[in-house]
Amino acid sequence: MAKKADVPNHIVTTAVDLAAERGWRALTLADVAQAARVPMSALYRHYPSKTDLLAGLGRLIDQAALSEALPGEDEAPRDRLFDLLMRRFDVLTAHRAGVKAILRDLRLDPLSALAQARQLELSMRWTLQSAGIPTAGLFGRARVRALGLVYLLVLRVWEQDDSPELDRTMKALDQRLRQAEQLENTFGRGRGTRRAAAGVAPEAVEGQEPTLH
Repeated sequence: MAKKADVPNHIVTTAVDLAAERGWRALTLADVAQAARVPMSALYRHYPSKTDLLAGLGRLIDQAALSEALPGEDEAPRDRLFDLLMRRFDVLTAHRAGVKAILRDLRLDPLSALAQARQLELSMRWTLQSAGIPTAGLFGRARVRALGLVYLLVLRVWEQDDSPELDRTMKALDQRLRQAEQLENTFGRGRGTRRAAAGVAPEAVEGQEPTLH
């Protein structure tokens, strides 16, 4: 039995690993409680539904990715994002079979997949802020959504990547981040020019937002 402080993560990892055997759609909360060796009351307290279990998986990945030292400020923003997102894929790889089973079943259940959009948005916001990239304002929200799209596209590659060092995943992530950077430079440059012409400082439009540094 896991220590009390580890019970939520223990339940989540048990559910993910069990999904590899039974599939996510067929998995019941009673199955998870039995495999995790926790009473149903404890499972209900932490995760009242399978949707909550998926949100818990998202938080577990966030915690693991952010538990290491943050990338240095001397690195380029794209390199910082690359490092942080690869940490996420490393966590997923530790439970590859279960995660792939969940992804397969979620594609057959759009409503459940849609319910995870909020967690993905939060995860990408934390990732950007951890990389020292602002997420305030309309442009910040666009960054969050763009990074979410990058992550989902690379996730498809990760599902098929059986290389020991996730070479295909790293290559795809680097390519997508470069594309996103080029787009931001293109639109951001014009945006900065319009601000300068109007005599408006960037901070006045974006607002100040604390980062995790």
